[in-house]
Amino acid sequence: EGMTEDGDGTGEFESELTGLSPSTTYYVRAYATNEEGTSYGEQESFTTESEPVELPVVVTASVSDITVDSAISGGNVEDDGGADVTARGVVWSTSEDPDLENNKGFTEDGKGTGEYRSDITGLSPATTYYVRAYATNEVGTAYGDQLEFTTETEGELPTVTTRYISSITDQSATSGGDVTDDGSLFMVDRGIVWGLYEGVDVDKNEGMTNEGPGTGQFTSNMTGLAPGTTYYVRAWAENAAGISYGDLVSFKTYDGHVTDIDGNIYNTVIIGEQEWMVTNLKTTTLNDGTPIDKVSDLATWVAHEDPAYIWYEDYEEKFADVYGALYNFYTVETGDLCPDGWRVPLEADWEELIDYVGGQLVAGGQLMDTQYWKDLPETVTNDYRFSARPGGMRHNAEDFLHLTEQGFWWAYGYMPDVGPRFYWINYEFEDIVTNGLEENFGLSVRCVKGDPPKDPPLHIMN
Repeated sequence: EGMTEDGDGTGEFESELTGLSPSTTYYVRAYATNEEGTSYGEQESFTTESEPVELPVVVTASVSDITVDSAISGGNVEDDGGADVTARGVVWSTSEDPDLENNKGFTEDGKGTGEYRSDITGLSPATTYYVRAYATNEVGTAYGDQLEFTTETEGELPTVTTRYISSITDQSATSGGDVTDDGSLFMVDRGIVWGLYEGVDVDKNEGMTNEGPGTGQFTSNMTGLAPGTTYYVRAWAENAAGISYGDLVSFKTYDGHVTDIDGNIYNTVIIGEQEWMVTNLKTTTLNDGTPIDKVSDLATWVAHEDPAYIWYEDYEEKFADVYGALYNFYTVETGDLCPDGWRVPLEADWEELIDYVGGQLVAGGQLMDTQYWKDLPETVTNDYRFSARPGGMRHNAEDFLHLTEQGFWWAYGYMPDVGPRFYWINYEFEDIVTNGLEENFGLSVRCVKGDPPKDPPLHIMN
């Protein structure tokens, strides 16, 4: 198997035997050669020692085919450490560094070296696990590098709808949503997002709310908005599967606001070159500080020749915020009904508005609010945001009439041969009509920005 050459001459010599195999018996003899030939010493035998045994070397295979309750991994025993590998597989847990003593589960995938596959089963949905390959020989158990994976979720994204936009001002609005289905998963959070573009979401927005987990309806307030600006809004809901969105809705903030002497705040909108209040007036005080008489009894109302107001059916809590107050014309002709810098619209103000939105035959439909009328033509969209509401009237003979059906608004002036001028919208038609009435009717008032005339309206009657 081998020999050495250790010089010439007589005497002792030492030889180094290399390239031997472990745990092997060898036979050895010394030799010497002269001109007569070669002679050998006595034969000796010896056995080489065994190689030292170490832990195996094992590598964890990548994790694949992850589902809600299973995954596939495995390993590769690259070196048995000098002894037979008697067990191999993977071990996993929800805590780091799992081993055969502390784990949520393990596999037994045969013996020996080389690659092997391990099927990991019995897992929980939407859970993070840590997995390591292992291999065992007579010295002990070695582990591969730790890998991390998360099981798929069990269930679906939540179902959420976006609520309509309400309480719009020049700087705020209210919306919300309704989580109708949690997808059979744990709810994380919900709210709304808003922005200047249609692609608004939780990552790209001008603002968002977090209303907490749960299902059912919720309300969200949007603040810090810019006046006269169009915003896009969507409700959102998040569960363990991810985030879903409701329908995209849009709205436009009003252009400003004005406060009357009683502290009531009115949104305002610019239409053409005019700025109008968006809701009917509900002050109970003239802007010079004079209280307006509240007259409940109809007979007293008819005989009253001073400024007077009343809520529809004398029911402030139900009707004041939605429809405002009804005023007799004696209140209008004071010139002090609207806030400072605003006026009850002149005939010219009404006609400018009507012309701007398309003329008398369509103006009613263009100016109607879309919520409060008994019924509406299909063409009503309130695009100009004037939001005319059907507050009805106080009739001087029949008391309260036409709520939700018709809206009546005073103008600062008289219609020749008829009486104080008013403008009228009926839910059944798209036009707007002007006519005259007696002073002791009760009608709504919308204010337009501008100084009131210095003189009372001219009463032209034959």
